Amino acid sequence: MLTREQAEQEERRRLSSRAAFSDATKGRERPLEPDALRTAFQRDRDRIIHCKAFRRLSHKTQVFLAPEGDHYRTRLTHTLEVAQIARTIARALRLNEDLTEAIALGHDLGHTPFGHTGEDALTECFKEIKGRYPNVPDKFRHNLQSLRVVEVLEYDGKGLNLTWEVRDGIRCHTGPVRASTLEGQIVAIADRIAYVNHDIDDAIRGGVIKESDLPEGPTSVLGHNHGARITTMVQDMVSSSLDSDEIRMSDEVWQALTELRSWLFANVYESPRAKSEEPKAHGVVKALFMHYLENREELPSEFAPRDESELVQRVVDYVAGMTDRFAIRRFQQIFVPSQWRV
Repeated sequence: MLTREQAEQEERRRLSSRAAFSDATKGRERPLEPDALRTAFQRDRDRIIHCKAFRRLSHKTQVFLAPEGDHYRTRLTHTLEVAQIARTIARALRLNEDLTEAIALGHDLGHTPFGHTGEDALTECFKEIKGRYPNVPDKFRHNLQSLRVVEVLEYDGKGLNLTWEVRDGIRCHTGPVRASTLEGQIVAIADRIAYVNHDIDDAIRGGVIKESDLPEGPTSVLGHNHGARITTMVQDMVSSSLDSDEIRMSDEVWQALTELRSWLFANVYESPRAKSEEPKAHGVVKALFMHYLENREELPSEFAPRDESELVQRVVDYVAGMTDRFAIRRFQQIFVPSQWRV
């Protein structure tokens, strides 16, 4: 039997000195008796997998809203692809694979229904209510909402009580601030590798683009198919980060990835096929937010604010946590006369 202590000793023997070691974690917000078998980071990974927010990811949009087909990515399959890519890189660099996996599995727990369309809708709501609620943020940020999910919302308001390193990685997986651990830095780049490549794959499947449409400059560097591009980026990250104090890509590969991402924004994310249903989805999220802001008594009891200062955040918590189909169902219940519903 492999005990936790033996697993921690194995980490010390096997991993690079640059790794985050589970027996040296900065700890949790609330003390927790160590597990007999699992390290602290393994325990965090398991807590994330078993939480409600993780299960809801299977019914949240990645790019294409309500796609007709079983093979388009959801927020859950995106998360699993990020975890796979990140684990591969962490293993090759002899970093802590368990910590990397935990961060990857938790990084999108706070995403809204309907993907980035839902984010944009909440941001628009914030701008409209700023005069009444001056402390409202300027923008909805899913990384901060993901952090709130694991710190506050799960386990009936107690949060998952994860280690500092996992929470730091979730908070810093997007935005200008880099994660404090190399494992967290891996997830931030693996997230981009995953979505650029699987969004191309989904767009080809949906008939939005063809492989031959992709710009020659980036693909001549990265490769001319899904697997080749991921392999190029992963291997480049490993070789570029071996003797570095940060996780990085070579300038050539990073520039190619950046150019390909920009091309996707212009030709896929903003295309009529991907955008056709966005106004409706945007309207659903905005209408729900405004409705519950004005009718707080209709919020479920677990989201009821204790005072006025909590109102906006509690409405955000409820609406952002919805799946696509739950948001549509709530919208119909509130705004569509019962005899007109299908």
